[in-house]
Amino acid sequence: MILALVSDIHANREALEAVLQDIEKQKVDKIYCLGDVIGYGSDPVACLDMVKQNCEVVLMGNHEYAVLGKLPSSQLNETAKVSIAWTQNQIDERLIPMISDLPTSASLGELHFVHASPYEPDHWHYILSPEHAELAFQHFTQRICFHGHSHLPTIFAGFGGQIRRQAGHDFQPNEETRYLVNVGSVGQPRDNDPRASYVLYDDQEDEVRFCRVEYDISAAQRKMREQDLPTMLIARLETGR
Repeated sequence: MILALVSDIHANREALEAVLQDIEKQKVDKIYCLGDVIGYGSDPVACLDMVKQNCEVVLMGNHEYAVLGKLPSSQLNETAKVSIAWTQNQIDERLIPMISDLPTSASLGELHFVHASPYEPDHWHYILSPEHAELAFQHFTQRICFHGHSHLPTIFAGFGGQIRRQAGHDFQPNEETRYLVNVGSVGQPRDNDPRASYVLYDDQEDEVRFCRVEYDISAAQRKMREQDLPTMLIARLETGR
């Protein structure tokens, strides 16, 4: 089975369409979405519909949580508050039950999936350091946990009591090692590479592969400007940070 893992689409329709087209070429069996389909971008409804149609599993992200009114405003910066308020006005009533029913985690054999961290998944902790990773490793039992949230393609490998952090790269998991794999962001990368990011996992080859896809950034930016979304969110698409 080949599994595609997407996360942090952030209402960027152009990026999602490009990624889905690329996934179709990979002969993927299933697509899992790890949350934050909405927020920041100009196409929350279209992206929710595409994810619902194409993904076997869709997880709750902190932006879905915020749109439902479950995330305290104190946990949002000013740009995020503007984005969430705008997004709430776009979501039609037929999508609220779908968003409300999204789970915060899922598992498939030796694989575990969350949006942020397996440690208190509905508290949206970041995994940015070995210390964060050590706590996360204590809260799942599978060999690999795939996640998103920071928009940074990253691998934390835990073996022999040690934890090693590396930038996202293709690899074959070691049988004696456990992994936390951040799949990066489809719609708003922050690793200085503006191309959309997603991951493939092939259980026959036992291989994790990071994929980058070019998309029409200028079109996404133009639509955001038309909706008067924050300038910072628009500008960062072309720099990937």
